Amino acid sequence: METGPAEPRNFRFPSRERLKGRDEIRDVFSRRQGVSCSGARLLILKNGRPYNRIAFTFSRKFGNAVQRNRARRVGREAYRLLRNELKQGYDLVLLVYPGKDDFSSRMVQVKELFGRTGLFKKSERQEIT
Repeated sequence: METGPAEPRNFRFPSRERLKGRDEIRDVFSRRQGVSCSGARLLILKNGRPYNRIAFTFSRKFGNAVQRNRARRVGREAYRLLRNELKQGYDLVLLVYPGKDDFSSRMVQVKELFGRTGLFKKSERQEIT
């Protein structure tokens, strides 16, 4: 049986997948379960939707606006590249602490955090519920 060309992966990061609003983010913080690694913490909460939503926040002492915006862009890019490998139906908040902020180190952090929570579709680890 012949198969057609491989289905292209969707790398877009649509607005509906962004966790917006103080109340929504506060809800994840208040009823959270999360994991930490050096330089970042991931908080998760089931949302009952067919997609994940994510927000990027920073510790109070995280540089100036330029540094925070760069860290947010780098985090979004790392998430965007991994999002098709994740289980769906969660609100996520990535809390970033000051430190090394290049793409490769952020990608390592994000992979480690998603692996620890069991959010990868083909994960050996137990999922946080």
